[in-house]
Amino acid sequence: MTGIIDPTRLKELTAKESDRLDAKLVRSREMYGKAREHLCNGVASSYQLRDPWPIYVDHGEGSRVWDVDGNEYYDFHNGFGAMVQGHANPVIGEAVNKRFAKGTHFALPDEDDFVVAGELSERFGLPKWRYTNSGSESTMDAIRIARAYTHRDPIMKIFGSYHGHHDAVMISIAEDYDKIGDRLHLRSLPYGAGIPAATIPLTVPVPFNDAEALEHRIVEMEGEGNAPACLIMEACLMNMSIVPPEPGYLEAVRDITTRHGMVLIFDEVKTGLTIGPGGATKLFGVRPDMVTMAKALGGGLPMGAIGGTEEVMSVVESGEVYQVGTYSGNPLCVAAARANLEKVLTPDAYDHFDHLNKRLMDGCTEVVHRYGFPGYAVGFGAKGCVTFSPHKIVDYVTFRQGQRSDLNQLCWLYAMNRGVFMTPGREEEWTLSVAHDDKACDAYINAFAEMAHDLMSD
Repeated sequence: MTGIIDPTRLKELTAKESDRLDAKLVRSREMYGKAREHLCNGVASSYQLRDPWPIYVDHGEGSRVWDVDGNEYYDFHNGFGAMVQGHANPVIGEAVNKRFAKGTHFALPDEDDFVVAGELSERFGLPKWRYTNSGSESTMDAIRIARAYTHRDPIMKIFGSYHGHHDAVMISIAEDYDKIGDRLHLRSLPYGAGIPAATIPLTVPVPFNDAEALEHRIVEMEGEGNAPACLIMEACLMNMSIVPPEPGYLEAVRDITTRHGMVLIFDEVKTGLTIGPGGATKLFGVRPDMVTMAKALGGGLPMGAIGGTEEVMSVVESGEVYQVGTYSGNPLCVAAARANLEKVLTPDAYDHFDHLNKRLMDGCTEVVHRYGFPGYAVGFGAKGCVTFSPHKIVDYVTFRQGQRSDLNQLCWLYAMNRGVFMTPGREEEWTLSVAHDDKACDAYINAFAEMAHDLMSD
């Protein structure tokens, strides 16, 4: 049984906590007035927007950040999940400083390049690697490689998933329930303006955790003479809270894509190095043909990577595909990645994540049960969240039917006003770092408990 949430009470608390937060962000408001004169919306990326103004950061150290108003927070946002090393990690800093003294950019390979590739190969079980500068570049290049390898143009993705901001994957990410179509024929819908109309039908969405629907759609496309080149997917969805794969689903996907000659791409930009040392690939035990990475790889520097089998990556080695980038393999970024892999994200680090994540999930679960909240806690490694839904979410449809964005917003406000920095929005979860400790986790749980008490108590 779940408790009944009074919508009037929820609205009152949201307004109260919003006013309280705005009152603490006077300097950020002043900066916003200056920033938006020449910087669009006063931010470097639309995902940094906040109504009525953004929060401008001053500095970070370990598990904490400080905004320009001097407010101190435990950081569970961690740069959209990139900073599992903690802020200003001395190991990363030492590696970057040593590399800086030797030069910062040459557009030439160095030793760190193949050492990092070897480490990634061991962790993910894929032998061939190339570097990029971001997650969007990684998924863009991986799709191009898959198209070249298969000599096919159409691609498939999971409805509701996000794979970066290039045209091919800015399709069917967040839409109203009544617009998306049925599970066997989900619609290809552009996410925002500027996506060429000719591009949209080349990306075909399918539901998560539904192997039958996947194969049905592939067979239809083959019958139309439009066999898909690849399926790009997160093995564990990280864009609508956290949605794990159902037992047997990934194995079925692997079998289906193999039988139909498709390249299976696991987008590990969010899951890679966070939910386990070998990401979702090792955690769930299903090997794709390619993986894409970024975020946690570079230790806070902009770096991405693509891993693949000998067969698929042969089109890169032969020169058929031009996988290029001036800053790909930048010495500072790769030096940081090497230190990150060899010295920071060690077996002890993952034991630490498991301990803290269990503490968070157990604590939040107790709060959910105590107050009869419509939700549940879920997580792996450094990632976790409370999903506000009266039923289990397994795909985009059940997400849209059950999500409580109003509760997400109130939870975020309570956390921010109590010294816990969280990423706002429907899709974001907490991300731990090696610098987090029990005290930080307790602060998160206590803020959540206070919100639940104030909302659900008479």
